[in-house]
Amino acid sequence: MAERGTGVRMAGPAIELISINKSFGPVRANRDINLAVERGTIHGIIGENGAGKSTLMSILYGFYQADSGQIRVGGKPVVINTPNQAIDLGIGMVHQHFMLVENFTVLENVMLGVEGGQLLTGGISRARAELKRLEEEYELDVDPDAVIEELPVGLQQRVEILKAMYRGAEILILDEPTGVLTPAEADHLFRILRQLKDEGKTVVLITHKLREIMAVTDTVSVMRQGTMVATRKTAETSVEELAELMVGRRVLLRVEKGSAHPDEVRLAVEGLTVKDSRGVTMVSDVSFSVRGGEIVGIAGVAGNGQSELIQAISGIRRAERGRVLLGGKPIGVTTGANPAELRERGLGHVPEDRHHMGLVLAFEENENSILGFHGDPQYVNGPMLNIDGIRKAAERGIEKYDIRPPNCRLKTANFSGGNQQKIVLAREMEQDPDVLIVAQPTRGVDVGAIEFIHKRIIEMRDAGKAVLLVSVELDEIRSLSDRILVMFAGRVVGERGPDATEGELGLLMAGVEGKTEKAA
Repeated sequence: MAERGTGVRMAGPAIELISINKSFGPVRANRDINLAVERGTIHGIIGENGAGKSTLMSILYGFYQADSGQIRVGGKPVVINTPNQAIDLGIGMVHQHFMLVENFTVLENVMLGVEGGQLLTGGISRARAELKRLEEEYELDVDPDAVIEELPVGLQQRVEILKAMYRGAEILILDEPTGVLTPAEADHLFRILRQLKDEGKTVVLITHKLREIMAVTDTVSVMRQGTMVATRKTAETSVEELAELMVGRRVLLRVEKGSAHPDEVRLAVEGLTVKDSRGVTMVSDVSFSVRGGEIVGIAGVAGNGQSELIQAISGIRRAERGRVLLGGKPIGVTTGANPAELRERGLGHVPEDRHHMGLVLAFEENENSILGFHGDPQYVNGPMLNIDGIRKAAERGIEKYDIRPPNCRLKTANFSGGNQQKIVLAREMEQDPDVLIVAQPTRGVDVGAIEFIHKRIIEMRDAGKAVLLVSVELDEIRSLSDRILVMFAGRVVGERGPDATEGELGLLMAGVEGKTEKAA
């Protein structure tokens, strides 16, 4: 367990949520929630997808209003109807998806909304001085004149924290803050959080990473199905207990898998170069192969070419140069591969962004369950869709993949993130592809669903399928992969085995060491 801060703390809760209830139509998101967060502590909140933790924090930050209940800040009852009211009360929030204007500078983003009057000159100079003070005090070094879109995600996150501190936040809420960070960046973030605590600030940390909870928090609260089921002192609990409290049953936290038995090459990538929509080279001369019966993991910080790589392989983006062979036969990556044709040739693809590329949220679950496969004979009846057959197949997928609630007529937007992910996995895996590309399979997914998804990926490997796994989660890459490739700045900078340490992979991900290697 990482060391904790030892700053002097004032007694008494910084925040109290008392009998909070919130419903969205028939769905009870929060049920009689009681939560007290002590001043000058780091308090973790964990729970399965759909447990209600984000709703609860959105109520505290003024995005939603509770149907009933009371909020107290510093012991005093308050009403928070907007984020501005939350900010006025000293509450700041760093969102999972950063709320920054990408073509503004760091300084402009920090000042946005609190510019200081119509004549900005004095406000700019004061803001620059205050920003410098905050950077030095909290080790949040970042160039105030840098444009946001040119900064790596780790520095963008620092800007979000600086924004909150600049507005006088005494209570800081962070939602899944390490999802896009290298291990070294995550460690630096934890040092910042401990320093904030030592300064008397209060931190509320929402995360599904139980090991992070154990490393950095003082207290952890567990939510399940809209209720608060437990609060523990972190030093007096364990990862196993927290997982069981979250899910309501014992959870296997280790991936159990036997040795791989790879056979012939099913997917070969040769000298692939891909540009993004701006014409910037994002993948540069990348070569590797994936054999049947093995999982090849690609590790790297988001934005280092992984997205463009898998988009080119799956026919979504055209490559500039190189070849991709599927089952020994080339696909037209430089002329424009047809994703539908690739599916027919045995390529399955679980995209990294389920909302934008994997699902149509306004469609029913059964409609999403056949996207891309709607021309399959089992789903058509002459010129019409076989609605009966589609719904029966969807119901089988719901049962096999434990999709909740088990209702194939429910709009997909009404499923939690973990269950939306299962809908995509069921659709792609049940087509029995020879090659499966799985990108960020457990992003924003709770521990129970992670266990299920990992088991299904291992089952695909053991059935002789070739699996290409792309993930920013190092634990996931290390536990699932038979071989690990690391990407940095669009290149494969190293290949390692699954026994590679987190530190070794983290250095490669940061481009610190390792020479470019061609993967067999």
